[in-house]
Amino acid sequence: MNVLVCVKRVPATGSRITLTDDGRHIDTKHLGFTVSPHEECAVEEAVRLVEARGGTSVVLTLGPEEAVEQLQAALAIGVDRAILLEGDPDDRDAAATADAIVDAVRAETAAGAAFDVLMFGNEAADSGDYQVGVRVAYAMGLPCITGVKALEVGDGSLRARREVAGGAEVFEVPLPAVVTVKEGINLPRFASVPGRIKAKKKEIVRRQPPAPAPVVETIRLRVPPEQRSEVQILGQGAEAAPAVVDLLERLGVTAR
Repeated sequence: MNVLVCVKRVPATGSRITLTDDGRHIDTKHLGFTVSPHEECAVEEAVRLVEARGGTSVVLTLGPEEAVEQLQAALAIGVDRAILLEGDPDDRDAAATADAIVDAVRAETAAGAAFDVLMFGNEAADSGDYQVGVRVAYAMGLPCITGVKALEVGDGSLRARREVAGGAEVFEVPLPAVVTVKEGINLPRFASVPGRIKAKKKEIVRRQPPAPAPVVETIRLRVPPEQRSEVQILGQGAEAAPAVVDLLERLGVTAR
């Protein structure tokens, strides 16, 4: 069982986002970086698959040299190998990013490292475009299941479940296959200190992806206005009880 899991370096979730002066990029001078929650779960799921069935797990990202930090985080929890596609993700739309990943997968296959499962987060935390995994599957002619919340791999097939309004859908497809997983499919483990030390010693393969073909041009980004919230203190201790009752009546929850 050989599993490839693709991640993206994104600003730490919960950070205050500001834009550069030209409004075309996120100002990253004061931001920390991580991988998005869906992709953290994808990494954990890849490790679990290999622990259960044997084989090799590989983590891949397209990004600058600083993205090595995110690759090492995956290595620290048990991923076997890492690949850095060197480049600026801001220069690529979803189609160009998928092209770079497909090129890397075919290079790995030609070198004798074909993958049974290609795993993605359902969407990245910054762009939320939902497209890269689907585009990779289409380019390679592979079955693709999106929004996965449970996953089982058998002999030559993959069974996945995703939630829908009022229930769930279950799919079974032959391997190799592409899946995009959602947060909640598992609880990602924390990296141990020995795991972090070993990760820093592991080699990270660097590849130069093909130059992107310009498809979409970013004209300007916009930061949505922050939503204000207010808190009203109704009282302290027992004296707050009548105020709570009055509030519940106004909301229509209770009636005297």
